[in-house]
Amino acid sequence: MAKTLNDFVSEALLTVREIEPGQLADLTDTLILDVREPEEYGAGHVPGSINIPRGFLEVKADHSHPKKDDRLQDRNLKIACLCGGGHRSALAAKTLMEMGFRDVLSVKGGWAAYCESNLPTES
Repeated sequence: MAKTLNDFVSEALLTVREIEPGQLADLTDTLILDVREPEEYGAGHVPGSINIPRGFLEVKADHSHPKKDDRLQDRNLKIACLCGGGHRSALAAKTLMEMGFRDVLSVKGGWAAYCESNLPTES
């Protein structure tokens, strides 16, 4: 039987730790990585976050790729992934862990839950 998105996310969450949106404020030494598309990020995002769309994550985090992002080269970097609803961020966190990052989280409920919590935003 073919796998569904929920199957992939459920598998990812077996190894990825989720946090509530309100916990982001306590993570002062953590990069907030928004993996939504640029137009989603531009419409509103967590202050201080960076945007690398899920589709480019492996390229940007690869040490040897010519289009790597220098902000993702330290495998000891603490990262909290955020997306629109929590699916892409769980998959992104799992991917980063597989690429050698040691401390990666996923924000439960993503941007939708973050906004519902009335936390600070910027656009």
